[in-house]
Amino acid sequence: MNRAITKALLDHYDREHRALPWRGCSDPYRILVSEVMLQQTRVQTVLAYYDAWLERFPDVEALADAETDEVLKAWEGLGYYRRARNLHGAARLIRERPDGGFPDTYARLRSLPGVGDYTAGAVASMAFGEAVPAVDGNVRRVLSRLFDEAKPPASWLRWKASELLDAERPGDWNQALMELGATLCSPRSPRCGACPVVEWCASHRAGTQEQRPAASVKAKPKKLRIELAVLEADGRFMLERRPSQGLLAGMWSFPEVGVGGSVLATIAERGLVATAHPAALPLVEHRFTHLHATYEPWLVTVATPDEGEGRAWIDPATSNDRAVPVAQQKVLALAHGHTAVASADPGALL
Repeated sequence: MNRAITKALLDHYDREHRALPWRGCSDPYRILVSEVMLQQTRVQTVLAYYDAWLERFPDVEALADAETDEVLKAWEGLGYYRRARNLHGAARLIRERPDGGFPDTYARLRSLPGVGDYTAGAVASMAFGEAVPAVDGNVRRVLSRLFDEAKPPASWLRWKASELLDAERPGDWNQALMELGATLCSPRSPRCGACPVVEWCASHRAGTQEQRPAASVKAKPKKLRIELAVLEADGRFMLERRPSQGLLAGMWSFPEVGVGGSVLATIAERGLVATAHPAALPLVEHRFTHLHATYEPWLVTVATPDEGEGRAWIDPATSNDRAVPVAQQKVLALAHGHTAVASADPGALL
């Protein structure tokens, strides 16, 4: 049965697979970039970034030589910025390898930052032809339905994926499984009538495909309210580099007002002097993986800007080469609009 499933799915993949820029490629760097970008991100979103990234960082050496700000800026808008930092770190580790070569096995790839079982399996099989499985969310769903397994553990998934693996075309096989999950065996309303392996699908026979895999109980995201000090001077706004660890590490954002603190105290702590009372800007909502943040921005004009270390004054009307999180970009746009209206008509905001 396993051989029949493998042949049917590979035949379908050969006929129907989507033409994606990283397919048909054996360059491990390009495959790694695509797989890291695709983690928790839709294909259509990645397509808008992939070619631009490779134009800017065409190989491992180019990425390893880049500054962190440049890397984060190129990733801006893709979210989950830890992936960009890990990819950058991986490039530097590869460059420093004694033989100067790209890790060419699953085991060696696993030693790179941010490269887990799935990504190592994907790169090893697609770039180097190693017969190892690559189990992502799509593959988990396909195998769960194929064998009618409600809550498949990771060890079971890897075992089943290994059993079905085509040793002669491991990269194509892994992509065929992922493609099936992304196009036909979707989370809701799977298109069983068009599925090339439906005759072997246990959950289809049992009528349980809509319940496989069983839904997991997700923790409710933590809610957090964050006051921001949006400091303006001469039409520019102050951003600070965030710590190298934690949420949005290394990116640029507005100063946060600590619990029990105040906007004016936050300004004073930075050696700046407010020349106007704080003005409330509209709230900005943003969802992270396990966090629902509500930003409460306060716009304050301060005296002559201080160009201290880890501090940058941004003019929204000109290009900015610093990586700014999406929520902070929204706040920056609100502040810029508020300031522009006030400059044109000082009484308009009264």
